[in-house]
Amino acid sequence: MDAAIEVNDLQKTYRGRRTGEVRAVDGVSFRVEAGEFFGILGPNGAGKTTTLEIVEGLRRPDGGEVRLLGQSPWPHSPALSQRMGVQLQASSFFEFLTVREQIETFAELYGASRARAAEMLEQVGLSDKARTRCQKLSGGQQQRLSIACALVGDPELVFLDEPTAALDPQARRNLWDLMRSINDEGRTVVLTTHYMEEAEALCDRVAIMDAGRILAVDSPAELIRGLDAPTRVTVAAGQLSEERAKELAEGETAASDDEAVVFETRDPQRLLTALAAEGALDGLAVRTANLEDVFLNVTGREWRE
Repeated sequence: MDAAIEVNDLQKTYRGRRTGEVRAVDGVSFRVEAGEFFGILGPNGAGKTTTLEIVEGLRRPDGGEVRLLGQSPWPHSPALSQRMGVQLQASSFFEFLTVREQIETFAELYGASRARAAEMLEQVGLSDKARTRCQKLSGGQQQRLSIACALVGDPELVFLDEPTAALDPQARRNLWDLMRSINDEGRTVVLTTHYMEEAEALCDRVAIMDAGRILAVDSPAELIRGLDAPTRVTVAAGQLSEERAKELAEGETAASDDEAVVFETRDPQRLLTALAAEGALDGLAVRTANLEDVFLNVTGREWRE
């Protein structure tokens, strides 16, 4: 496959009177294939947004190289911009324009038709808000309008910076469907998000960043497999004595309290068979490792600013 994005040894340093020198991006390298859904994950201050803004051509790097659809995004290239759709973390609209006027303005900038603008409003569920001024939209509605504006030019490559932040669960899942459809149409999608479930559900591969560096890159499934974490099996209390629980654990972890018995095992099939034989399946819950476990293992658990 051809690469939609190639990033090699990207560097960006900020200097402030109080903070001193901060390396926001410190030797970042990755590749995104054409048609791939690629996620960039990391705690606050990891360098995700700065990296994305450099790749999009919104910031000039201090060092390294970026190739976007075979071209350098810096200095600004109008021809390249026509092939990209960018939804920023914080979007600013013309407050006194209506939703329809806003997206039609973007459509004109990209050379798209008004029919295309109306189609995008329908796709993000904002047709009924077409005559509403942008300043009257809720935060979630503004996010959806921002995505519609990014897509109205029918781009090959789409950047989404935390598109589902502050959305309720229903709106978030609806946007997942929209993002999947964008990718299914053959577009390359690059996503930053703090929602590990979202990245696990949508992304072909993810890069985990911290302190300006990429610490891991792979598919969510491979990263989870590489964690080699035990399966956690929980049953309601009162079905097994503490002694019997330890016997069933066969040397693995078994802990109990007034509410539940919790096993940690690397052989869940054996344990579940044994629990079924004991008739101890009431309140059964089985939890395997997920992308959040990988994320915490890679980046740590300390509080961030």
